[in-house]
Amino acid sequence: MIKAQQLELAKCPACRGKSVIKGVFHELPCLQCNASGWVIAETGEALPLEVLVTQLSIRLQAAEHQIAQFNCFKPAGAEAQYNENNRRGAGGTNFTGD
Repeated sequence: MIKAQQLELAKCPACRGKSVIKGVFHELPCLQCNASGWVIAETGEALPLEVLVTQLSIRLQAAEHQIAQFNCFKPAGAEAQYNENNRRGAGGTNFTGD
């Protein structure tokens, strides 16, 4: 089984990562990066579409993992007490004393 390695990508210098270039009347797909906004960092060449899909999937999975780690943060101490409902306000709402 071959494991895909994450390549170092950079934003396309021609379109600045936007995947389109401004034409006279409308925007055109960037030909330098195959309209992806990403190029190989070392060479500045466009990635083939099969490799690009794999690389973007690897980056998306890493970003989702990082977001999941941030979401599992549980406040503790005074912050937890401030955010939970203490039912001391009008009609049993949260009262923080602010």
